[in-house]
Amino acid sequence: MSSKGTILITGASSGLGEEMARQFAALGYDLALCARRTDRLELLAKGIGAAHPDRTVALRALDVTDDTAVFRVFRELAAELGTIDRVVVNAGLGKGAPLGTGRYDANKQTAMTNFIGALAQSEAAMELFREQGHGHLVMVSSMSALRGMRKSMTTYAATKAGVASLAEGLRSERVKGVDVSVVYPGYIRSEMNEHVQQRTKFMVDTETGVRAMVEAIEKRKPKAFVPAWPWVPISVLMRTLPLSVVRKLS
Repeated sequence: MSSKGTILITGASSGLGEEMARQFAALGYDLALCARRTDRLELLAKGIGAAHPDRTVALRALDVTDDTAVFRVFRELAAELGTIDRVVVNAGLGKGAPLGTGRYDANKQTAMTNFIGALAQSEAAMELFREQGHGHLVMVSSMSALRGMRKSMTTYAATKAGVASLAEGLRSERVKGVDVSVVYPGYIRSEMNEHVQQRTKFMVDTETGVRAMVEAIEKRKPKAFVPAWPWVPISVLMRTLPLSVVRKLS
C-alpha cells in the first residue's frame, strides 16, 4: 500500500502520542516519531512494523526544550522521508503546583516544555511548510485551556491556552497551502494522568480518546473538542459559566 503521506509526532513514546502513531500507521501514513526515550520509540516502531510492514517509521531522540535540536531533527526527518506533510505538536508535561508554594521549578519546567517547546516545534514545522508550499500543523491543547484553572493546574492550563492561541494566530495569517488545527482533549487515560482515579467521570480509555483525536485531525478541523460527547457541550459551559462554578471542574 502506498503511503497517504508523512506525519511527524513529538512525545510519541507514550500516551496520546504513542497511540496516535499506531492509529495513523493503520490509516496508511509513514511516520516520523520523536521523544526523549528512544527505547520506547524503538519498541513502538517494532510493533508498528509487525502490524504494518509496508509503513516507514523514522525515529529521533528529541527534547523539545532544546531549541537547536528541534530545528535540526525536523530538518533531518524531512530529508529522510522526503517531506513532512503533517506535524503533531504533542510533547507535554503535567507537572505543577499552586503558585507561591515553593515549586517554581515544576511550573517553569511545564511552561518551558508545553509552551516554549511548542513554539519551537511550530517555528520548525512552519519553516518546512512554507518551503514546501503545503502542510498541516496540529497543536494538542487541553480542555483546561478554556478557562483559568486553580492550584496545580494553573500553569498547565495557561500553557495549553498559549498553544491554542498560537494555532489561532497562524490560522488568522492564512499561510497558503497550510492548515492549522488545535485539538482539545478531555479526560483521556494516559501516562500523564495515570495518578488520577480510574473512575473519574467522563474518562475514556486511550484508544477511544485518540480515535476521536485522529478523526478530527483527518478532517483538518480548525478546532476539535474530543471526544465530542460530552466535551463539546462542556466547552460551551466552561466559556460562559462564572469562575465560581468553573473552579469546581479543576
